[in-house]
Amino acid sequence: MASRDGIGANRDGYENDVVKNEVKICPETDNSVLRENKDAGTAGVNADQDKIMQLFHRIHLEDRCLNKLRAADVLQITEHSLQSQESCAEEKLSQTFIQKLLMMDYRARYISVKENNEQDQIQQGDTDSSEDEADILDCFLLNTTSLSNTGPSQSDRIHPMDVQMAVFHCADGFLKQLMVTKLSQCQYALPLLVPDPFTQQIEFPLWTFRQINKSWIMRNNNNEIISQTQPVYKAETPMVCFFRFGSASSSKSHLMNSLINEKHNTFFHRNCPGSSRTRVLMDGVVEIAWFCPSGKKTDKFTDCVVFCNLHGDAGDHEKQLQILTEMASVNVVLLPQPQKSAEKIQNLIRIKKPLICLFTEDDFTLVKMKKGKFKIGLKDRNQSDVSEELRRAINDCLSESSSTFRLEDLSKHSDIRLNEEVDEDCRRGREAAQQMMSLLKDKDLTEIKDSFLPHQGKLWHQWSQKNKELHRPQGEKIEMEISRIKTEMKKIRKQQYESDISEFMTHFHKTMNSDIERERMFFLKWLRVLLDEHTSADLSALHHKYDKKWSSVLKLKENNEKSEHLTTEQAELERISEDLQAASFGLEHIMREIGQIYESCSSMEKNKKDLQVHFSSLPSLAAEMMISGFPLELMDGDAAHVPVIWISAVIDELIQKLGDQRVFVLSVLGLQSSGKSTMLNAMFGLQFAVSAGRCTRGAFMQLVKVSDEMKTQMNFDYILVVDTEGLRALELAGRSTRHHDNELATFVVGLGNLTLINIFGENLSEMQDILQIVVQAFLRMKKVRLNPSCVFVHQNVSDVTAEEKNMEGRRRLLEKLDEMTELVAKEEDCDAECFSDFIRFDVQNDVKYFAQLWEGSPPMAPPNPNYCENIQELKKTIMSHASNSHVMMLKDLKTHIKDLWEALLDEQFVFSFRNSLEISAYRKLETEYSKWTWSLRSAMMETENKLHIQIENEAIHEVEETGLQEELKKTKEKVEKSMFGFFEKDKDKDILIQWKTSFEIKINDLQENIVKETKRKLNEVLQQRDLKKKIDAQRTHHENALYEKSKELALKLKDKANDEETLNKEFDLFWKQCVKKIKSETPAIKEIDIMRDVREILSDTNKSVSVDHWNESSECRDIFSVSSYADYLQLKKTSGFKESSHRVAKDMFGFALPKEYDTQVKTFVTDVDQQTEKIIQPYNISKMGYNKSCIQELIDYIKRRLTEHQDGPGLYVFKNEFFMDLVLSICKRANTIITDQHKLFKEANDPVTYVEKKREEYYSIFQKYCHGSTSAAIFGEIICQKLKESIEKSVYKKIARDLADEMTTNCRSLNANRSKLEKHILKTLAEEEDFGKYMNYIDKPRDHFKSFIRDEVSRYIDDKFSVSVLPKMEKNIKLLQQKIMEAAHESTEHVQENKGDVGLWLKSFTQRLSGELIFSVKDLSGVKHDDVDVKLLEDVIKKELPAIISDISRGFTKTFPVKLDDEERPDELLIGHFCQCCWVQCPFCGAVCTNTVPNHDGDHSVPLHRVTGLKGFHYRNGNLSADFCTTLVASKNRFNVSNEWVSHKKHKKAGGVYADWRITPDLSQLPYWKWFVCRFQKDIENHHNKTFEGSGKIPQEWRKCTKQDAIESLDEGFKMEQIYCKSALATVIPL
Repeated sequence: MASRDGIGANRDGYENDVVKNEVKICPETDNSVLRENKDAGTAGVNADQDKIMQLFHRIHLEDRCLNKLRAADVLQITEHSLQSQESCAEEKLSQTFIQKLLMMDYRARYISVKENNEQDQIQQGDTDSSEDEADILDCFLLNTTSLSNTGPSQSDRIHPMDVQMAVFHCADGFLKQLMVTKLSQCQYALPLLVPDPFTQQIEFPLWTFRQINKSWIMRNNNNEIISQTQPVYKAETPMVCFFRFGSASSSKSHLMNSLINEKHNTFFHRNCPGSSRTRVLMDGVVEIAWFCPSGKKTDKFTDCVVFCNLHGDAGDHEKQLQILTEMASVNVVLLPQPQKSAEKIQNLIRIKKPLICLFTEDDFTLVKMKKGKFKIGLKDRNQSDVSEELRRAINDCLSESSSTFRLEDLSKHSDIRLNEEVDEDCRRGREAAQQMMSLLKDKDLTEIKDSFLPHQGKLWHQWSQKNKELHRPQGEKIEMEISRIKTEMKKIRKQQYESDISEFMTHFHKTMNSDIERERMFFLKWLRVLLDEHTSADLSALHHKYDKKWSSVLKLKENNEKSEHLTTEQAELERISEDLQAASFGLEHIMREIGQIYESCSSMEKNKKDLQVHFSSLPSLAAEMMISGFPLELMDGDAAHVPVIWISAVIDELIQKLGDQRVFVLSVLGLQSSGKSTMLNAMFGLQFAVSAGRCTRGAFMQLVKVSDEMKTQMNFDYILVVDTEGLRALELAGRSTRHHDNELATFVVGLGNLTLINIFGENLSEMQDILQIVVQAFLRMKKVRLNPSCVFVHQNVSDVTAEEKNMEGRRRLLEKLDEMTELVAKEEDCDAECFSDFIRFDVQNDVKYFAQLWEGSPPMAPPNPNYCENIQELKKTIMSHASNSHVMMLKDLKTHIKDLWEALLDEQFVFSFRNSLEISAYRKLETEYSKWTWSLRSAMMETENKLHIQIENEAIHEVEETGLQEELKKTKEKVEKSMFGFFEKDKDKDILIQWKTSFEIKINDLQENIVKETKRKLNEVLQQRDLKKKIDAQRTHHENALYEKSKELALKLKDKANDEETLNKEFDLFWKQCVKKIKSETPAIKEIDIMRDVREILSDTNKSVSVDHWNESSECRDIFSVSSYADYLQLKKTSGFKESSHRVAKDMFGFALPKEYDTQVKTFVTDVDQQTEKIIQPYNISKMGYNKSCIQELIDYIKRRLTEHQDGPGLYVFKNEFFMDLVLSICKRANTIITDQHKLFKEANDPVTYVEKKREEYYSIFQKYCHGSTSAAIFGEIICQKLKESIEKSVYKKIARDLADEMTTNCRSLNANRSKLEKHILKTLAEEEDFGKYMNYIDKPRDHFKSFIRDEVSRYIDDKFSVSVLPKMEKNIKLLQQKIMEAAHESTEHVQENKGDVGLWLKSFTQRLSGELIFSVKDLSGVKHDDVDVKLLEDVIKKELPAIISDISRGFTKTFPVKLDDEERPDELLIGHFCQCCWVQCPFCGAVCTNTVPNHDGDHSVPLHRVTGLKGFHYRNGNLSADFCTTLVASKNRFNVSNEWVSHKKHKKAGGVYADWRITPDLSQLPYWKWFVCRFQKDIENHHNKTFEGSGKIPQEWRKCTKQDAIESLDEGFKMEQIYCKSALATVIPL
């Protein structure tokens, strides 16, 4: 004892000295220390250390002596981790050992080394050598090998335990703990006392035992079962210590195994595979193992017993021997040479501890020397007999001894190094965790969470419930209900926010803000350990209580009792269940509290006063934990809710720290306690909770890193593993109802790229419930266009190698899946008949059979190696799926989680799901599509303009499609290249691929349509040219006649050339005579009266209508502004809608016929009106003049459409008055268009009007004639005058196209797609606050869009005229001037070369300009030019042209578009681009379908609906509705169609216009429309003659919304160019 005191007295000084050196050496050995020790030691020590260094070198761990292996290094997915290896190269031993150990494969110790020549694994002579038979005989007899073939010596092999210990020494604290935990799961002995390989300082790695629990079952004196689960460091058990003196022929470890588990090598011994005679790192190591009884009669010991094994000669390791013998309950010593160890044996006898001596060289049976002292001979004896005798002796000793061993007590020894004390980070982490735990002392476990974690308890559960109610509103006053719930939710959040942060959580925040990462990680590990320790006893008692009560309830049910006793027992069972839930307290609850603190602060948008850090930093803490390997709660299992705000913030932080990484999501589903978490832990080396008392609740996610080498092979950076709580059978449901199971299954299946369906056993009847849930989840995924895959895992299958049996199992599983599919398809209203109809499923490869987990009976059974092999095969299957899957980026994952959860909150998942990732990708595609289409249109406009000029110049006489396609070829190739790049290189290419073909078809269709439309227009120009020949010839005749006559007059007045007044007077008289003559020779173009023509045609075709109806004084009703069409309709006789029903409808709805008829008629009228322009357009009135047949065709079209509509399935017909008023209303609208176009025609084609405009030109030429100018000068001026109009038109047309092109890039409202355009329209309407304009937008959206585009173009021209428009015009006109001068010069040269005359010059000149300007020889056919000097023409044009250019330039004003034909104006070009889309309006609220394709396939849809009352939608009492469509479809409200009530949720079943719309439940209503309703409430009420009262009362909350809020909400609502695009997804996500 004195010596011990002496050691203790020197402990402080000694340990301080040790710490200086040892911290570097173990666990972080310093090379300099290694060298010092090597130099200082004896030759033997030097040799040993050389062997150690050689060992580290051989297994490639020499670098890890300093740079320790971390858990993160071995937990990542590497190529090596995917390989299943029983043997490996020597340098790969450590890697292979770790990978197998992490998978709980106990064969990690039995890895063989591949020799260089694998074919020569055994030592053999060379059969081809020259050795004779005698030599061979000598080899056999003398036990030698051929000199030429020395095989590998056994001593050269690396001992398996050396591999284990080398890895142990090179691992950091966290990896050591993980290793020891996995060794314990493999039922292996664990390192207890470990000498440092270089300093021989003994280390006690207590830290590595902190996560290990052992369970055992005992029976008391009354034969009652007592079940215990304890952490090993706390368990007080007897300890049996084994050691030896000297070198024994018998294996001590082997003997110990026979006591613990005869079928498993708990301790490695000399007969184990791979063992060798030499080992480097095991001498002096003490290993520990626990025997845990199962409560059966076959147990070798009735209580838990600890066995310790000192490796090597105990005489060489006195410290270890002293510690063990003092702490042991029984000492067992092997004595090969007792005489040599007599003194040591005498010392053992003196310490008065039970002692058993095993004599290896004697053969006697068990002998009891005296109490507590036994001896047994081992020589030549049966192993089983020895084992049995030894067991009896140990039991006898234990029965007499009260001594117990507790692992933690080992730390009291002063002469060993305790890793928890030496590692400063570990010590500080423990102290911080202990400080927190001290706050829980003496607290009732069931009340701890309420006291210390107030944010996540009752308030969070209330908020979660309210959020579900919000998504499932009840009652008629939907918006009032939603407003009420939102107010309550805000109130709860405020209460959460005002809750104090407990001292417990304050300590947690303080420690987690440490700058030292290792300290933080140790703290978290310690906290988890201490919390488990704190709660385990109470939880165990509660579980025992629950099991007992559950058995009682079952017995009562079996007896069919329905008494009060049963009710009482069930209530008690529920109370115990609640206590269990309350008593569960782990790290996940602390993180849940942090999440709720964050969400409450985020909701209030301010920090809590008692929060030490800003709340925005909290997600960073959780992200760091995830990166460090901790799981994070994704779905709160207690509240059954996903904290979306918190999860989104954590993922944002992950992106900040890691970058936006690619993730493959692997989720798992299965019944409770079916081995899901165990499977994931074995597969990836994770540590999800697996013990019975700590089963997973909700869902947790954990990141598994992919190594850099594998990233190049896989298309992802991380696997996100999602573990879930078990699905329960219905009779065991309790709180977990079938609805919750469906919800959870749908969530994790939707979240995962691959879902593992874990099934325990092969009993299909037990699988039925989970299969139905799983099938339903996958069917839902298919219906919303998510395509996860699945793998079925049958665990605990007795014979996994029986192929025939497995084939039969697969067949039965597929049959059951198909059966479940048929059942579920009916429930989900789907046509699927078999499982493979909606999921890619290969029954051969996607069904796995797993061996049972344990090799034998727990608690002493090790994991089954076949199970580990199955795990490895499954891992490869997962990687195969992963490498072929579309993975998500982290930011996409965040969106996807939100989408899934939002949809699940609504009762109808498929109906509610919105795939934001697809929506975002499609929106991006739409924007690109807009650019592609504009490129094609723009290119074709250029071609059309060029060919138009050539047609007018009579350069071409026919237009072919092939020619137009050829002109468009280059642009199309560019577009196709751009499309290819977009679909191949965009980050969302895997999502976009589904639309690639359809958009290629769209582009091809667009090209064909553009080509056909251009051909049609150019053919019309050809036709007009031919029809106008007479007019043009007449005009040319008049022009030329005027030239000649003015020339004659000028010659007469030549002598008065200087008398300007006389010249002017004479010319004026001459001009009047000429105009009078032209007027008399040419009939004037008449004025037109469209409405008169309309009435005449109608009166001829509708004799039955009263004559008064056609009087010009009688006013027809404007069909577009009537409030209801009821007066125009009457029921069909076959409708079945009786007169009594008609009256009922009138009483109920306030109009004679159901509302949907009004909607149908409104849609019909709008569509007919939209087609009007298409009918008028081909008549090209501005070029061809008005023809009455245009009106006739229009009326015939309306009549035809009316007949088709009435012959349809509708239950009504139109009265005659409807047809009349419809025609008159449409023609009134068309009247302005036709009249304006006819006016243009008249101005262009009336000879008198045309000639009057030319007076100044003629007078100028007349003057020149008078002044004696040359013929060349006058002819040149005439050419320039003729060119003027063409130049002007060319410039204006070019600037119109350029301007339209520029605005699609630079104008904010027009630089994207129609959705963005609509956002700007709504902003403008809000700024102007004009109710009339609002109603125009709501009732006539297409007209309003056109009007807005015209205003935008006009505004843009005003704003940009001087900086952009005018410079472009000037540039274009200068370019034309340059081309004209080049043409003149080249024509002059051409005439000189060919010795031609002015005719040749003119022909050459016009040809060179034929592609640029409308100007041809025929324009000068009547002007005599025989005497023109060709040489002077170029100079004349050079002189006169600038004046013409200047004159045109002076006319460049902001109003230039009026000088162009309608279809050539920039606003009309943009209208053609933006308005070629769907204009169908929502039958409830009038919002316009956002699909950019007219007459598109699939349903109509719109991202943001409006208040239905804006379109007059009202309740039966006449009150306007204040509901949004998107909230109505989430409610149980109904609407009436044809006297039948239809649920808003199933609005498509109403048929008609309702059947064509897909309206998704959504609470993100646009505040814009709330503001609008409040701002214009009276106007809306007056407009519809109804009020927002009663059921339609406007929620008070709406009135808080300001105009600024409304405008800002548009940016949020249309973010990502609208957050939702059901337009395309209507075909993608069918109901």
